[in-house]
Amino acid sequence: MAGGAVRAERATATRELILLTAERLFAEHGVYAVSNRQISEAAGQGNNAAVNYHFGTKVDLVRAIARKHGEQTEELRLRMLAEVDSGSRNVRDWLACLVRPPFEHLEARGNPTWFARFSAQVMTDPVLRDIMVEEARNSPTLQRILAGLKRCLPELPAEVRAERDDMARQLMVHMGAERERALAEGGPTPRATWQDAANGLIDALVGLWTAPVTSA
Repeated sequence: MAGGAVRAERATATRELILLTAERLFAEHGVYAVSNRQISEAAGQGNNAAVNYHFGTKVDLVRAIARKHGEQTEELRLRMLAEVDSGSRNVRDWLACLVRPPFEHLEARGNPTWFARFSAQVMTDPVLRDIMVEEARNSPTLQRILAGLKRCLPELPAEVRAERDDMARQLMVHMGAERERALAEGGPTPRATWQDAANGLIDALVGLWTAPVTSA
């Protein structure tokens, strides 16, 4: 292997190690409680500026973590969407496409994982939250799922749709984070597997989206 290829391979491995280390530390301590220097040290980098060198700012690092997982989840959504009738008017079909891929992604990574807790940390920050929202908007599969869900509920008022979208997002993020935390700490979980947890969350979200609307 040529010297340039070796250096490129090492750089890629270093980037992956930094991403994983940052994800873990952010999940366990909070994004702003962890410095780039601490991440570099925890990743075993002799150069304390390694994070800055490979990623730039903390915001750039958060975006890189979100994008990495987003790309992997996108592949799982594509597979699920291929199995769903594009004209389906079944709310559960579209919610399954929404919930199962990120949970399946976490299950495939083994235990412990940190991305669900990382996401919960990021979604509570007004600046970093925009990164996650932007990544979601750039997801073709997610847009297809939301369009399919909208077709199922054509009479739902726009303001109620927006409200329930926020509710669903909160449930997905924080239920995933709570399960991930319990697994990492060896604690009990309401459901035995991520697949079972997805079933429970889909049931709840079907109820949420199809609930009656009380007029003023």
